Parts: sequence; C-alpha cells; structure tokens
Amino acid sequence: MSADLLHVDVAAYALGLLEVPDRRAFEAHLPSCPPCHEELAVLRGVAATLGGMAPIDGPADAPSPAPGPAVVSDLPRRRARGGRGRRRARVLAAAAAAAVLLGGAAGTGFALGADRRETPPPVAGAELEALFRNGRSVAASDPGTGVTGTVAMEGKGWGSRVGLRLSKVRGPLECELVAIDRRGRGHTVAGWSVPAKGYGQPGSPAPLALQGGTAVAPGDIARFEVRTLGDDRTLLTVPA
Repeated sequence: MSADLLHVDVAAYALGLLEVPDRRAFEAHLPSCPPCHEELAVLRGVAATLGGMAPIDGPADAPSPAPGPAVVSDLPRRRARGGRGRRRARVLAAAAAAAVLLGGAAGTGFALGADRRETPPPVAGAELEALFRNGRSVAASDPGTGVTGTVAMEGKGWGSRVGLRLSKVRGPLECELVAIDRRGRGHTVAGWSVPAKGYGQPGSPAPLALQGGTAVAPGDIARFEVRTLGDDRTLLTVPA
C-alpha cells in the first residue's frame, strides 16, 4: 500500500471502515508518521460525537465494529468488491469520511476560521484554543503587506505542534507556514488556500485559524514565515 493511501486511511480508520489487511497496514504505518498520529487524535474525538460511532482507542487485533448508521457502513461494503474496484471504493469512502470529519474538525493541516457564521465544533476549537492558551505564543505584523499573525507552539515528543491565526490577508492565494530552524533550513508546517474575500478583511472579519506540526523542537525554531506558493513571496515573518 502506498504512503498516499495510508494518509487517506486516517478518516476511514477512525470510522472503522477499513478491512482487516488495510487496518493492519495503517496501524504499522501510524507509529512512524506524526502527522497521521496527530490527525487521528483529532478525528478520534470527532468520531465519538457522531451518532452510533465509538471513538478509536488505538490499534487492536479484533476487527473494528461497524458504525451505527447503516447508510455509512453498508455503502463501502457494497462498493468494495474485487481488486481495483475494491481499492477505488475504499479510497472514495475514506475521502468522503475525511470530508465529513475534517469539514467539522478542520484538523491537521486545516483551516478552522474560514467562516465563523457557524459555531466551530468543540473538539477542534477547544484543541486549538488550548494550544494558544497553554503554548508559547508570538505575534508580528508586516508593514509592507499589512498581514498580521500570531503563532503558538507546543513541544511534543516528535517535534512541535503549531497553531496560527492570520489576518489582513487578501486572496485568492495559496500559502504555507514554514518553520525556519537555527541552521536556516525551512520546514513546512501547514498549507492552505485564501479565498478572494480573504481573512480579517471587510466582509470577512474572522481570521484564519489552523494548526499543523513540524519535526523541529520549539527551541530549535528561529522564526516562522508565511509564504505564497508559486511566486514564493513572504507575507509575514514571526520571530520564534
């Protein structure tokens, strides 16, 4: 199984939709992949809030119980038959599960504040707020671009969990948050798209809020940069 399929499997695993061989392959992949581990931690809590679905406590030898709603559990089984068709159906089911869960959780890698007209789910919102409350936060603004932002970081055994709030940015753009270590090397933390209405702008006052991660420990990070993809402009630099 390719690494790309294993990454797609996070949501399907959280919902108990993987067949036994694929579930075991994902469980073997999980300890060596911090992003999947972090994403599963978020999705585990979100899955627990969905009717009839139990949270995933961790890898187990026994097959995962089927989700409660028959429409969720039966459709992947009907479509997951035979060779390529079974694999394609599983990937589609995983992608659909990811859309449902990440659309609510906006997990790892993943905008939380694009539109505040709806109240964000308590799991992801609480996790990000806890990071800004308990982690170390630094803020900056760029007089040239007008972009302002706050970065929060928290040390983990595998590196750093990082949160970002970004305002005064206009779209459409594709951006990434990059952690620059003390040797000058860049490490991508998260990427996202900025819609035409932007964030922290008239008509779209809410900031972008997201979180991601890097293998670099907080003490080894010199600064963070918000960069545009394509032309590689730096919109904001936040000293760590």
